[in-house]
Amino acid sequence: MAPLKSLERENPLIDSNFQSFCASHRIFTLEDFLLHDIYELTAFAERDHASEKLKQGITQVLSIIDTQHQPWLNAMELLQDARCNKHTLATGIERFDLFLQGGLREGQLIELVGPSSSGKTQICLHAASNVANMHIGSTIYLDTGNSFSSLRISRLVEKSRGLASNQARHSVLQKVMSNIICHSVFDIFMMVDVLNQLEFNLGSQINRENQRVRLLVIDSISSLLAPILGGSGSQGHALMVSAGYMLKKLAHDYNLAVLVTNHTVGGDGGISKPALGESWKNIPHARLILNRDRESNSCNISVIKHPSLASGTSTTLKMFD
Repeated sequence: MAPLKSLERENPLIDSNFQSFCASHRIFTLEDFLLHDIYELTAFAERDHASEKLKQGITQVLSIIDTQHQPWLNAMELLQDARCNKHTLATGIERFDLFLQGGLREGQLIELVGPSSSGKTQICLHAASNVANMHIGSTIYLDTGNSFSSLRISRLVEKSRGLASNQARHSVLQKVMSNIICHSVFDIFMMVDVLNQLEFNLGSQINRENQRVRLLVIDSISSLLAPILGGSGSQGHALMVSAGYMLKKLAHDYNLAVLVTNHTVGGDGGISKPALGESWKNIPHARLILNRDRESNSCNISVIKHPSLASGTSTTLKMFD
């Protein structure tokens, strides 16, 4: 959410004095404001010599937060939005797309969970290249561990299209590569900055179909979120949840499919489970867990949760570059 300082120009009550008052209570953003006890904050404001103005400022911030809520929609409006705006994006992996009833759904946050080398990045690269090539739009790819490979993308494009001439290969490859925008992101704050800039660009761009962002990939989100979850404080978890809802808001408001990856950790009885804990598990619309069999070079994909598929439903993919 926005820092308080960015609201000053359009909201005179949120001036430097109000910001200093909030800063003395470790409140710097709308997110911090929501996490704070408003009654306690108001009580402190009443003890200040400028109490009336501070209380007006608190009311102003609460009003700003209220205006950012999504409007209520009835079921018919939701159905119309789903049919008109929330399409599926094929990843180019035929069996995977068939399993997901067409591919990745726009408007949803989809999470791939699995241990290292289970096939998460491979699916991300397939999806990025196929969406950039087949869906006449662009893919934003946030690479958190140097796993993005333009060489693998080029091999995927050539294999999927079976192009014979060098000129045809160059033309298609140029189209795909120009439609994938890759950012190296190494901490949660860099990610939030990129997402804020993306939201600004999406809100201000001319909505021409060949310029539209269709897919956002974060590989991997757990490497950004896990470092902020240590310790006994709640700030790390609050920041994680805020980032998750920011991704869902982008997906819904701009009809993006958002694809993120997460690693696994040891659970009860030695059974692996998704990382990031209880606070995260309800954020993605869909969670799929991947397990790779190296002997057969195949990957079993099972549904943890999905809006359209029963939990435990699974399929097996043959892994390939």
